[in-house]
Amino acid sequence: MNLTLKVWRQQDAKAAGKFVSYQVQGVTPDMSFLEMLDLLNEDLQTRGEAPVVFEHDCREGICGSCGFLINGVAHGGHRGTTVCQLSMRFFKDGDSLTLEPWRAKAFPVLRDLAVDRSAFDRIIQAGGFISAPTGGAPDANAILVPKNDAERAFDAAACIGCGACVAACPNAAAMLFTSAKITHLNSLPQGQPQRDQRTLDMVAAMSDEDFGSCTNHGECEAVCPKEIPIEFIGRMNRDLIHATLHRRGD
Repeated sequence: MNLTLKVWRQQDAKAAGKFVSYQVQGVTPDMSFLEMLDLLNEDLQTRGEAPVVFEHDCREGICGSCGFLINGVAHGGHRGTTVCQLSMRFFKDGDSLTLEPWRAKAFPVLRDLAVDRSAFDRIIQAGGFISAPTGGAPDANAILVPKNDAERAFDAAACIGCGACVAACPNAAAMLFTSAKITHLNSLPQGQPQRDQRTLDMVAAMSDEDFGSCTNHGECEAVCPKEIPIEFIGRMNRDLIHATLHRRGD
């Protein structure tokens, strides 16, 4: 299978970028999308050219490192699939594919398809944790968690922070990511003592970054590789209202 790739090449956030076309030959249906890019980079290095920079780590859809736009759609448009899980069997011989990085002010380009997503880290640092007493680990069943709460927490914890929600949102909002991280801990008994402060701090941290505002387009949910539901945004907003009113009451 032979493909034409139009890849965004950019030295850094301050440099001007442009699309460069490449021909990739010998692609097999069993390859993943990143393995296909490996093939391209091997050819570029053989010719003495700079390889295309893209993020990756586990290549199993777990770490959230990979991610870019394929023909304008985050992760390529196959629901519940990251770029590293995307198989080349979904494409045909002779296809032309356009690859570009996440387009968001909060995610400046590091180089080519790799962007700086440290804004997500700062949101987590603001409140994505719980306080726990020191000492031996408690028994697993020491704190009982209702089934519905546990399932909601697990669903929210599935977020891998890849940034596809921001890239797909017309406003480059980070509401789905932030709401997933808040809902994860706010759903559990262990997260209740700091629930209000966590919500206020993480939303404030999100607002301090260069993300846009949510206007309920729903594109974030559509491209999320872990299918995080948009209802978590509503839960976060309710928690924010409660925390704000509680603080005023104090």
